[in-house]
Amino acid sequence: MSSDPWGRVDETGTVYVRTADGEKVVGSWQAGTPEEALAYFERKYEGLVVEIGLLERRVRTTDLSAKDAMTAIEHLRQQVDEHHAVGDLDALGKRLDKLVETVDSRREERKAQKAKQTDEAKHAKEALVVEAEELAQSEQWRAAGERLRALVDTWKGLPRLDRKSDDELWHRFSHARSAFSKRRKAHFASLDAQREDARKAKEALVAEAESLSNSTDWGATAARYRELMADWKAAGRAQREFEDDLWNRFRGAQDVFFAARSSVFAERDAEQGENLKLKEELAAEAEKLVPVTDLKAARAAFRGINERWEAIGHVPRDARPKVEGRMHAVERAIQEAEESEWRRTNPEARARAAGLTGQLQDAVDKLQKQIDAARAAGNDAKADKLARELEGRQALLDQALKGLEEFGG
Repeated sequence: MSSDPWGRVDETGTVYVRTADGEKVVGSWQAGTPEEALAYFERKYEGLVVEIGLLERRVRTTDLSAKDAMTAIEHLRQQVDEHHAVGDLDALGKRLDKLVETVDSRREERKAQKAKQTDEAKHAKEALVVEAEELAQSEQWRAAGERLRALVDTWKGLPRLDRKSDDELWHRFSHARSAFSKRRKAHFASLDAQREDARKAKEALVAEAESLSNSTDWGATAARYRELMADWKAAGRAQREFEDDLWNRFRGAQDVFFAARSSVFAERDAEQGENLKLKEELAAEAEKLVPVTDLKAARAAFRGINERWEAIGHVPRDARPKVEGRMHAVERAIQEAEESEWRRTNPEARARAAGLTGQLQDAVDKLQKQIDAARAAGNDAKADKLARELEGRQALLDQALKGLEEFGG
């Protein structure tokens, strides 16, 4: 006789499996050893384990229906109950019980989800009806018409409700669309007279536009064309058979004028381009005066350069700030040189600079003595702190001495 924790084989070749309800006959084995018999039925158990695992995964990760899931569970339960395998069949039964609970829970979730979707669909359709009824009163014919068509597409994409609710909402929705369509037809039926008025108005605009096409009063005529364009837009559309021809004549007249203006402006731009080259050369000549070494000569030279600058005409607008900025920079440098010269010859400023230098020199000397005393007393920490302070004072003194030199010592 052979056995393992979950089963055994007796002397007659009968295979048993141990369950919570006691031993159950698995089958009979005459083809080999008891060990081979147990191994065979243990493999059948492992096969059940794999099948249950696969079903658990399908229930958990796919949209397997509750009906199909329960059919599969019952099929597996039948195999477990028939106990033609050796292993922990009670554990498999518990897994199947748990899987039944999961399927039931999923069924309830789907039921609740469907109810929620139905409720959401009802609210969505009610919102579409309300919007359609508002659009039915709109006079934005194109936008409202396009929006109503979009609402129809949205409606088609929503789930159906119960017949009564769906029919009632659709009746309101359809009635709103019909009301809008009737109003739009009535509106466009009244446009014929307006389009005839628009045709007459646009013919007058075309006549004026054509009369202005050869004008050389560039500014005033361009402004008038802008006004004519505004009048054209305000006139509304003429009948389709006239609209395109009138527009082509109107636009053609403008094109003639603006092409001529562009040609003239191109010549002006070329001239301004040459002016820019001349001014750039003058700016380079002025920049050679910096740094200023001879203030009087630099001032005279810059005056002469500036006179030649003023004699040159306009340059392109986008290039003006850069080239003028170069001249202004030179002018500022000369002004700064003049201010420096004034400060150098100003006795009051020189006296203030000398006084400040003296105060800083006294402070530096005093700090140096304090440092020496601290070193002699072995107080290096204090000496280091005073040394850092000395560095700052010395820097200020150096700066003040440099400033004093500008006054001639």
